[in-house]
Amino acid sequence: MSTGLWIVIIVAVLIVLALLVWTSTRARHRRLDARRDEAREIRREAEVRGAEADRIAAEAEERAARARQEEAKAREQAARAEEHKQEAEAHRERAEAVDPDADRRE
Repeated sequence: MSTGLWIVIIVAVLIVLALLVWTSTRARHRRLDARRDEAREIRREAEVRGAEADRIAAEAEERAARARQEEAKAREQAARAEEHKQEAEAHRERAEAVDPDADRRE
């Protein structure tokens, strides 16, 4: 074989190797870009879900606060009802004490 043929074969092999390296590098970059896009989408979804979770937690806290407020009002009403009940009982007892026709056991 002549020297010129060897040079052509070596140059052809180098070109093929360069093309292989270039295509594999390009394919690797495409895969990395695709993974970056996927990661970006996952982060965006995580952000949306995080915001939704924050909103739901805030609503739950607001409901809990309203429930505590309603419970306090209910306790106040129960206390007032008990006071009225005691006042009514005191009035009944006084009426019994004042009523001359009341059946008294002595």
